[in-house]
Amino acid sequence: MLPSLPKGILIIVLTLASPLYKRAQAEDHSYSLFDGESLSGWHTQPEPGIHGKGGHWGVTEEGVLFGEQDPPGSGEGGLLLSSESFSEFEMGISIRPDWGPCSGIFLRTNDKGEGWQIYVDHHDNGNVGHVRLETKAYSTPFRPFSFSRIEEGKPALKTEADARAKDWPDGVYEETCTAEEWLAAWKPADWNRINIKCTGKGKFPVIEVWINRLKVCRFDAAKTTNPSFDKEKAAKVISESGKIGLQVHRGNGWPKGARVFWKDIKVTRL
Repeated sequence: MLPSLPKGILIIVLTLASPLYKRAQAEDHSYSLFDGESLSGWHTQPEPGIHGKGGHWGVTEEGVLFGEQDPPGSGEGGLLLSSESFSEFEMGISIRPDWGPCSGIFLRTNDKGEGWQIYVDHHDNGNVGHVRLETKAYSTPFRPFSFSRIEEGKPALKTEADARAKDWPDGVYEETCTAEEWLAAWKPADWNRINIKCTGKGKFPVIEVWINRLKVCRFDAAKTTNPSFDKEKAAKVISESGKIGLQVHRGNGWPKGARVFWKDIKVTRL
């Protein structure tokens, strides 16, 4: 028997059989893509791609996922892909890149590691948070500004406009932060939380990105006015659904022994 309560106080108990309890459970579709112990649910790309065969991936004793060139400093990279495919979804991921790696978070990615990329280029003339289409047949950057270190070996950064964006008309992005806002939000020597929302049932997605709660951009691939973007060429190489990918970039610019670290990877299907 429940204890007597003063008048005006109501307690609602949600039992396992309660329709309200079941509805609350059904509305929570978020789940983890990384268990903090292994690469279960992930695999390197099954086909060689732009950046190599897959890179070197592992999990530290602290339960953090890492990626680097394979072998370190070789110039050979690739992508780690989720076992599941996604079309419309939200995801959150925490990242801490060393200085020097050229990396990315890929959306709707195929088995060669090709798809829509969120930049994680943590090096001089780099960018984190804006969008690129990257496939072997056709690629286009959508990068309004870049950053570099003010002084070698120290974390403070400066930004400058990307030369390729100087003639952009209005509408390349529906929303984008300023370089100054990005500098205030990004933590170059610490963990950063990136949230991504990918929507759109056709081939051309709407991609929204936040870094540490700053809205970095909203990009509509169907409406972008970037004069260098050829929608007909893009339509031939992009997919309506694909894997989530983490990238180790090919090339000699990646410092030997440098890594990108990832954790707390969660996704919600929409």
